[in-house]
Amino acid sequence: MTVRRVVPTIRSQAAQESREFYGLLGFEEVMNHGWIMTLASPSAPAAQISVMTHDRTAPVTPDMSIEVDDVDAAYAVMRESGAEIVHPLQDEEWGVRRFFVRDPNGRVVNVLGHR
Repeated sequence: MTVRRVVPTIRSQAAQESREFYGLLGFEEVMNHGWIMTLASPSAPAAQISVMTHDRTAPVTPDMSIEVDDVDAAYAVMRESGAEIVHPLQDEEWGVRRFFVRDPNGRVVNVLGHR
């Protein structure tokens, strides 16, 4: 299993203000679903920040996302380890397959792969 990128998630009701603030540092909007917006560096596209009001299909807002090349393998590893699965593995309508797991610090991690 290979990690492709790690993206911190900022829970916020100030998406426009966040876009403007991080724009000062060179970030540009690359995705916006209304409830989640992702900003990326044009010179290093894997350098990203997401701003989220809430998660549309999960019970909690994750603290970060980790994209892997094999989300099914990641899910199996986490289940076998006894880690707390906060949101089950599922396909989302916006083209990702994902699950949420709680880390030892109580942080919720969205583990995903693109379909």
